Amino acid sequence: MLNYEQFFSDCANGMKKSEIRELLKLTSKPGIISFAGGLPAPDLFPVQEIKGIINEVMDREGEKALQYGPTEGNTALREELLKAMKKEGIDITLEQLFIITSSQQGLDLVGKIFISPGDVVLMGRPTYVGAIQAFNSYQAEMRGVELDDEGMNIEALEVEVKALMAENRKPKFIYVVPDFQNPSGITMSLQRRKDLIAVAEKYDLLIIEDSPYRQLRFEGEHEPPLISLNSERVIALYTFSKILLPGFRLGWMAGPEPLIHKAVIAKQSVDLCAPPFNQAVLADYLKKGLLEVQIDRIIGAYREKRDLMLEKLDEYMPKMDGLKWTRPEGGLFLWITLPENMDACVMFKEAIDKNVAYVVGSAFDPQGKVRNTMRVNFSYASKEAIVEGVKRLAEVIKNQ
Repeated sequence: MLNYEQFFSDCANGMKKSEIRELLKLTSKPGIISFAGGLPAPDLFPVQEIKGIINEVMDREGEKALQYGPTEGNTALREELLKAMKKEGIDITLEQLFIITSSQQGLDLVGKIFISPGDVVLMGRPTYVGAIQAFNSYQAEMRGVELDDEGMNIEALEVEVKALMAENRKPKFIYVVPDFQNPSGITMSLQRRKDLIAVAEKYDLLIIEDSPYRQLRFEGEHEPPLISLNSERVIALYTFSKILLPGFRLGWMAGPEPLIHKAVIAKQSVDLCAPPFNQAVLADYLKKGLLEVQIDRIIGAYREKRDLMLEKLDEYMPKMDGLKWTRPEGGLFLWITLPENMDACVMFKEAIDKNVAYVVGSAFDPQGKVRNTMRVNFSYASKEAIVEGVKRLAEVIKNQ
């Protein structure tokens, strides 16, 4: 048989399968209750509203909407997004914002324009597995910085930065998910945000702010976006996948104009432009003020599911030292930590046998070493499934 490996590039050889996507294959059997994916609830999709706007767009500008579009994106959509960002204190221009094919493409573009093989990237530990996969494909060396209840440990971050600078290995950027972090559900405090910006300014570093869930706050007050604290050092990534529809595959990137310009060039060689028709529909949706209504609807539903999951975890989980979980103020996930002698990877097979699924925590560790953690999602399953699923998961943990 022909040896196809010989034809692959170094980047291709460095690519790894998404651990979550592989695990999700195991969760497709009948009867399983899955807390594994990061899926929004499909029963909340605004199907009828979108259907009506699609007809309006086709009647008004069908030929234009079905044609290629500029790489920067639909101007009307970008202007609506600019208005929304200004309400959050983000003072940028239209040239500092462009449309991407969801935020996962944004992560890939970040890797493409910044990372050379062997470059160091700093990120939380744990952190979003999609970022690990994207940066790994460009052969980055990823260093994890521990989190606590207020987000990334800034003292530990500065120690890591100093050590790298002493080796003449300046980090390319710091990657963070400051609001309802995936996978932990932790939100970075205001002081930590200010301290993170201060570290970036002190050592001349960039920050990549990934904000897929920011709008989904169930309680408490919003902390300011990092990009609002220093728009010269932050590239912010956003997506409509969690706050509206994943099927549209749309998001946006904002940041300093020279960096956005370079990212636009990088995108041109990938897909030319994000889907113009979807952008036209979305622009109308935003103009009508429907997104705010939809987000309020989602928040109400997800808050109830989060509360139910936390209630059942308190009720069903065994009382044992080292077993704990986060209590997120928003988002889609919470993070369960097991006693140190337990292995969530080993336990996964028994969980599948008992028809309940989660994502092993090692998938979110840049070094892949932490074995006693798991991520569970509360947005997708029904309330009935949450109750039964937590009961099954508690039984698995008891057995272990």
